[in-house]
Amino acid sequence: MAAFVVFAGLALFFGFAFLALLVKLAIRLVFFPLFLLKWIVTGLVMIVVGPVLALVAIVLAFAFALVLAVPLLPVLLLATIVWLLVKATRRPAVV
Repeated sequence: MAAFVVFAGLALFFGFAFLALLVKLAIRLVFFPLFLLKWIVTGLVMIVVGPVLALVAIVLAFAFALVLAVPLLPVLLLATIVWLLVKATRRPAVV
């Protein structure tokens, strides 16, 4: 008896799933021209908006790099001073 109930439930589930698939297919066929129009408009909008977004991304990346680099400037200054001191104390090459 339980197997019959499980089989009936599975049959109903797959039946409704198949029916939903057919309805979805019918709706897609009816609205296909509108989907094409949506894709064309989206493509044209991205041709205009894409470069603007790329520029914004480049500016944000530069700003983020500055935010990370500015706190390290004292360390860079200290390293430069140490390098200059070490360079000044080396023996010059024989000429």
